Amino acid sequence: MSSIPEDLSYTKEHEWVAGLDDGRTVTVGVTAYAAEQLGDVVYVQVPEVGAAVTAGDAVGEVESTKSVSDIFAPVTGEIVEVNAAVVDDPSLVNSDPYGEGWLFRVQIGEEPEDLLTSGEYTSLTSAEA
Repeated sequence: MSSIPEDLSYTKEHEWVAGLDDGRTVTVGVTAYAAEQLGDVVYVQVPEVGAAVTAGDAVGEVESTKSVSDIFAPVTGEIVEVNAAVVDDPSLVNSDPYGEGWLFRVQIGEEPEDLLTSGEYTSLTSAEA
């Protein structure tokens, strides 16, 4: 299993959140664990810029050679940027999930709840393995 970055927060649905300490805009992506479980990602659908999202709601999809999985908003707010590179080249989710494979950025409307630390996420994925 890939290493789990300690400076990110995570959801039980296998999304990661970066930038909670830096201000009101966070970056969201799919974890390496999820990418490994999905297999080769061939299609990514992200929400539109300007869309209002609510934590826990499905906001997009990741399709792989094995299955289609929903992307859930880990925070409530407004989409302020999407990663066009990952839409054009979905394999970035597999090759660089915590870097070039990020999905979208959200301006937070309210403080997020129910996010996991890297240790908690490690425990979750260990239990699923």
